[in-house]
Amino acid sequence: MAITPESPEMRRPGIGQGITVITAGFLPILAIASLFPAVPSIIDHFSADPSASWKVPAMVSAPGLTIAVVALFAGILVDRFGRRRLMLVATLLYAVFGAAPFFLDSLDAIYASRLLLGVSEAVILTTLNTLIGDYWDEKGRRNWLTMQGLAGPFLASGVILASGFLTGLRWNGIFLIYLVAFPIFVAAVKFLYEPQSDATARKMLGIGQEPARTPFPMASVAMIGGVTLFASALYYVFIINGGMAFREVGIQSSQELSKLTFIPSLFVMLGSAIFWATGRARPVVQLGIFLALIGGGLATIGLAPDWRWMIAGLVVQQTGAGMAVPTLIAWAQTKLPFEHRGRGMGVWTACFFFGQFSSPFLVSMFRTQLGAMQAAFLIMGAAGVVGAVAAFLIAVSRRDSGTAAVAAAA
Repeated sequence: MAITPESPEMRRPGIGQGITVITAGFLPILAIASLFPAVPSIIDHFSADPSASWKVPAMVSAPGLTIAVVALFAGILVDRFGRRRLMLVATLLYAVFGAAPFFLDSLDAIYASRLLLGVSEAVILTTLNTLIGDYWDEKGRRNWLTMQGLAGPFLASGVILASGFLTGLRWNGIFLIYLVAFPIFVAAVKFLYEPQSDATARKMLGIGQEPARTPFPMASVAMIGGVTLFASALYYVFIINGGMAFREVGIQSSQELSKLTFIPSLFVMLGSAIFWATGRARPVVQLGIFLALIGGGLATIGLAPDWRWMIAGLVVQQTGAGMAVPTLIAWAQTKLPFEHRGRGMGVWTACFFFGQFSSPFLVSMFRTQLGAMQAAFLIMGAAGVVGAVAAFLIAVSRRDSGTAAVAAAA
């Protein structure tokens, strides 16, 4: 008997699946956002280790390295072992590897646990993105991704507030926050189900056309990788090093830092709104706006004489951060035909998370050369502004080329 939308064996996703996907999708963000207020306290704990000043920020971003490496291969595991089973195993391992540093007192051991955390994150990200494509059609995917974009800032702000409290209890208390993966695991057990085969899913979603055969767009993918790597390195500057920058203007307490940054972190939602409002503009224009905001915010933090100016810069930076992921994905997808989109977005994912790994090394290098964290912020911010100018110049030149072509045709 043919499977139809009314067939009992064909489950349809509902609110339970949507909420589970939204909350599980927040786990990779939690892995890095939660540690930003805790970095100064962790460096203080390992003050006897002269390499702690760069090892601790590198430890924060270590999951990005393994995500960059593993993400390209995680899809093979998804196809081999199925979506649901792999998702459940990865969520459990996320809780175990994430909370492990609470029981460790060696910086190298903590670094190793963070690398393993990145493996579970890579599998979670790949499995969730696959499930989103399996469960919903284009409209459903857009609706739930929008919900994810709106919920993310609230969850991130709550996590930053909680991380200050946990760090105040104990230098590594923040790592207990990773236990939030256990209730998400329970929700995944209850709501997530293995989708039908790709052929059935494509039939149900009305995607029956055979893709055209075209050469792999190497030049476009190389440009996507380069721009994504550059933008990601800027995106993670404050997330990883913000606590150290605030110390240079006199904010020493993790709890005080969490309170000061709680409201500015909500401006991520304004960035999402700007992305939505500029939806009719060309992707390169949105890319320029994003780089101008995040670069301008970092430069303002770098020049701030006190914590008030630093908060002002953070508001601008967080607005840009809210545009980052949707802008980069939308821009990249305009350059990828359907038949190459999967591999192209695999390169995008690898470059975005390699940017997370490489960002603290760049910042540490500038800090060592210039003698202050704020100086490193200024350099990175200036690089963002230069990137924004380049994007706007490209947009103007393409508009002029289009106008000239229309005039010639007339």
